[in-house]
Amino acid sequence: MQNSIRSLALVAGVGLAVSAGAQVKVDPKLPDYRPVEGISGNIKSVGSDTLNNLMTLWAEGFKKIYPNVTIEIEGKGSSTAPVALTAGTATFGPMSRPMKDKEMDDFEKQFGYKPVGLKTSIDMLAVYVHKDNPVKGLTLAQVDAIFSKTRKLGEAADITGWGQLGLSGDWKNLPISLYGRNAASGTYGYFKEHTLGKGDYKDSVKEQPGSSSVVQGVASDKGGIGYSGIGYKTADVRAVPLAAEAGGEFVAATPEHAYTGDYPLARYLLVYVNYKPNTEIAPLQREFIKYVFSRQGQEDVVKDGYYPVTADIAKEALGEIGVK
Repeated sequence: MQNSIRSLALVAGVGLAVSAGAQVKVDPKLPDYRPVEGISGNIKSVGSDTLNNLMTLWAEGFKKIYPNVTIEIEGKGSSTAPVALTAGTATFGPMSRPMKDKEMDDFEKQFGYKPVGLKTSIDMLAVYVHKDNPVKGLTLAQVDAIFSKTRKLGEAADITGWGQLGLSGDWKNLPISLYGRNAASGTYGYFKEHTLGKGDYKDSVKEQPGSSSVVQGVASDKGGIGYSGIGYKTADVRAVPLAAEAGGEFVAATPEHAYTGDYPLARYLLVYVNYKPNTEIAPLQREFIKYVFSRQGQEDVVKDGYYPVTADIAKEALGEIGVK
């Protein structure tokens, strides 16, 4: 499954045009969620920290409709989702990266078919600096040279200070302080693959347990830089515009670039589910997923700072689990 900018470019012509500075709105073709009778039981979500707040919003919206449903959400990192789904201890496995081949294989050995990954929303993985940092933009090769000791994207020299990036005055001699996620995080893996060219992180990266703690670390450290989903942006940090290549145009992490394929670190946020092909999915799971892909569920996406999927993507996702 593609989860990167290349596949996001396909979304551009499908229904959501977002102009510069405009408020993101959900696709008007998305259906309203309509309650059905007889829905009760337990839902457990295990997986991505990036999706933690969004899963909580979906759970709150769903429970208002079905108060007899119990929902538990655990968000310690994307790598915990495949394990929990394979063990049968989770109903849903939210992930900020696609499952790896081995994770898919382990699940298939257990059940005889592969799990289904639903594209629920769109994130722009942001590179954050302190709100007062004046750096205009960074190329991916520069980001690699800042965070990685292997520099696989080809930058000639290691970057350890803000002066190397053209900053002057008080910033010229200020060392760069690195904040990142731990290895259980899908964001850690996605950033490693797409920004470090699958290279190695520097030992000096301060690994944080969650997305919000990365942002908080950068906010409180003038020389700080870190990466996290756009939904965790606060007024105390700034998302640096990025260019895919040297000499390329710096592209801001703003809504109008979420659907065009221009921002180099845009990605789908996925929710994996155990669905046996050509069967009927359990009513509780079915209705929760229908809520996620309804107008109300996608309004929750906007509320959390991410970007909604189009009605066509929603319909395709529902079709993957046999729901019309």
